[in-house]
Amino acid sequence: MESCCIEQFLEGKTIFITGATGYLAKILTEKILRVQPNVKKMYLLIRAPDSNSAKQRFNNEVIKADLFGVLREKLGANLHGFIEDKVFPVAGDIDCDSLGINSELKDEMCREIDIIVNSAATTRFDERYDTAIRTNVLGAMHVLNFSKQCSKLMMLLHVSTAHVCGEKEGLILEKPLNYGETLNGSSHLDIDMEQKLVEEALKELQDRNATEKEVRLAMRVLGIERARQHGWPNTYSFTKSMGEMLLVHLKEDLQLIILRPTIILSTYKEPFPGWIEGMKTADTFIVGYGKGKQKLAMGGRETITDVIPADMVINSVIAAMVAHRNASSRVAVYHISSSRRNQIKLGDFIRIGVDYFKKNPWIDKRGKPVKVKKFHLLDSMDSFHKYIAIHYMPSLKILKWGNLILCRHLQVQHTNLQRRINQAIELAELYKPYMFFKGIFDDTNAEMLRMATRESNADDTFNFDPTTIQWDKYLKETHIPGVVKYIF
Repeated sequence: MESCCIEQFLEGKTIFITGATGYLAKILTEKILRVQPNVKKMYLLIRAPDSNSAKQRFNNEVIKADLFGVLREKLGANLHGFIEDKVFPVAGDIDCDSLGINSELKDEMCREIDIIVNSAATTRFDERYDTAIRTNVLGAMHVLNFSKQCSKLMMLLHVSTAHVCGEKEGLILEKPLNYGETLNGSSHLDIDMEQKLVEEALKELQDRNATEKEVRLAMRVLGIERARQHGWPNTYSFTKSMGEMLLVHLKEDLQLIILRPTIILSTYKEPFPGWIEGMKTADTFIVGYGKGKQKLAMGGRETITDVIPADMVINSVIAAMVAHRNASSRVAVYHISSSRRNQIKLGDFIRIGVDYFKKNPWIDKRGKPVKVKKFHLLDSMDSFHKYIAIHYMPSLKILKWGNLILCRHLQVQHTNLQRRINQAIELAELYKPYMFFKGIFDDTNAEMLRMATRESNADDTFNFDPTTIQWDKYLKETHIPGVVKYIF
């Protein structure tokens, strides 16, 4: 990489990005346009029925984002012409064969594309199983099939998640998943069979005229059940694993790079600190506590919380492009993580959040500061259920047997409280694998990539070194204020 400056590599390249309205894809698009205005062309796949709708979504959901403020300021009145010349929103969907792109445009793209970055995914932990398979599994295969038709393609870079490892303990290596291998070793994973199970379940629901709500719930339950049967904690990590397996199994001689980031936070430095969009896993606590709605979580104080800023993930994507510019048929896997080199524990993460909101209370819609309460971190599901029983169940009984004159009002309160308790228990079960996670992500490959990048990265434009992060400072001065500004 020493002989090839990163910006120089991007010059004249045609890059195709899927999931273009997603968080990471937006940051990648902005970064490339800002650091290398001489990129030849960027095709952005956007879920839309036609070209005009795709352009409209791009204009409304991507280019208008605060993220592009630095680029807007840099180019001024020239921004519109620059975007028109470089960026091509493409109507399509990775759920479809040929990505749903019309044949004429598809042929043109296949002649021009140098690099494909697949960042499209559904990331909800308890997503409907049919939706998760369609996007995270079959979608990955559709991107691969499209890639094989690109005559000058250098590589396919697939953004996955480090948590395809499930709930493994110890040092988790950067290596491809074996096709059909489960995490618990008790069964064989047949991806075709999983798809058939979904089809049969949907047909059965249709035959008995199930409502849309019943179908949605049944599909969510099925996803969690199938994931846990094979050793994964949730539908998201399970289907992302199957997607990886298919890519490695079917790639043939295509160069495949799999990037596995851990839990992603706001931008660390670029294009400016603290930009974030959409509720991320780690921010559920921050939002709930800062708004005065949550004072309880379950987890181990010593649990290592592996988090990484979003712009570091994007810098690693670009660095991997450059490092793998020469053709190779091997699969490269990178953990973009912090747990091996710069750990932050869950207890410290929560302490920092509590300290922040005590000193900087959120101002609600009425203009009043929200006073946060004492926070309780419970160290097991058993202690969580006991806490619920002691603090909430007596209220439910009082509401249930209250004065008949207040019956209607009490019943509403009863229903709301019951709903809150159920939601708390469901969330606790869903997040439990991460709140007690005992693995450390090996990043030997990522460190080699960082070493190769440093020669071409004198000004830290492409920094993705977790050891440069001061967690206390970053969380208090950058991340939490970013969450308050963009999510609250």
